[in-house]
Amino acid sequence: MLRKTSQTPIPLRETKSEELKDKTAPPDCLIFSRPSFGRSGVAEFGEFDAIVASSQNIYLIESKWDRLLRNKRGEIALMLNQVLRHKIFSWYLKNWNTQKYSNKWEKFRNDKQDDFAGNFTNRRIAPPGSRLAKDLEFVLNKLQEHCKRYSCEYREPRNALLYFYGEKSTEIRKVAAGDLSFEVANINYSQYISGNFITLDC
Repeated sequence: MLRKTSQTPIPLRETKSEELKDKTAPPDCLIFSRPSFGRSGVAEFGEFDAIVASSQNIYLIESKWDRLLRNKRGEIALMLNQVLRHKIFSWYLKNWNTQKYSNKWEKFRNDKQDDFAGNFTNRRIAPPGSRLAKDLEFVLNKLQEHCKRYSCEYREPRNALLYFYGEKSTEIRKVAAGDLSFEVANINYSQYISGNFITLDC
């Protein structure tokens, strides 16, 4: 169980940015916490733990912790649906153009459906007017607007795994994710834990 207490907070932002070699100050980041893009159907592709846009990059983030998933020889394997989620959203980032397609999702779908289907068998772009299409357009527009302001890399997002571990566990160095490359940020929470509670900086 996670709960905020009055103790010293675990410095999650500093730890992540150090390991990912990103010097962006937290106020200059755009953060979507647990953005969901549906869980069923041919257009939906699940939920990220976070999407973070810094002044340098966009990070598509998964997180794991040792109490739910033990690492084997310094490696954690992601499930196929998690890998697919990163591939699909990366495709949207590479193909979305706010100036051309904002408020014109049907045109975007008509222009790009063949390319999308060629990359993702039995999958479809979100239908115009659907909640998924509206959520995707909102997130994509915000990310593109942020990257335009900071001149950060927009079309080549970085895949990242945050691994939370305690004193009885060890860091991981590799993520098995098929042909996708993941960077790892290890976060040791042992000094911040009291019983089954962890202090979070909220």
